[in-house]
Amino acid sequence: MKTEQVGDGILETWTVDEVAEAFDRNEIVLIDVRTPQEFMFEHVEGALLMPLAFFKAEKLPGQSDKRIVFHCGSGVRSERVARAALDAGFGRVAHMEGGFGAWKGAKKPYIGTNMATGAPHLVS
Repeated sequence: MKTEQVGDGILETWTVDEVAEAFDRNEIVLIDVRTPQEFMFEHVEGALLMPLAFFKAEKLPGQSDKRIVFHCGSGVRSERVARAALDAGFGRVAHMEGGFGAWKGAKKPYIGTNMATGAPHLVS
């Protein structure tokens, strides 16, 4: 994990493996900031959707029970959202390096779309 001091807060950049391990242990809430269309086509099973276009840091839950980790397609939008959360007063925020592309590249399981039927299915 890489950390960066941003004002009074800390921005953490987690690797795919760190996110997957913490998610499997139910230690984090994974929030996908891609578009609804991207999410519907393929997403990490159990991740929540809060698109960048509609992001409101003040609507996020506190992190007393579980940490929040943002992700997008490549890591650019999730870093922008994480920085916005820090600007809104969050003390420590994380995002996943490389985004969903890195997740798929690391062969982590996700929900994809069967192109023949349009139905969602687990890709592992």
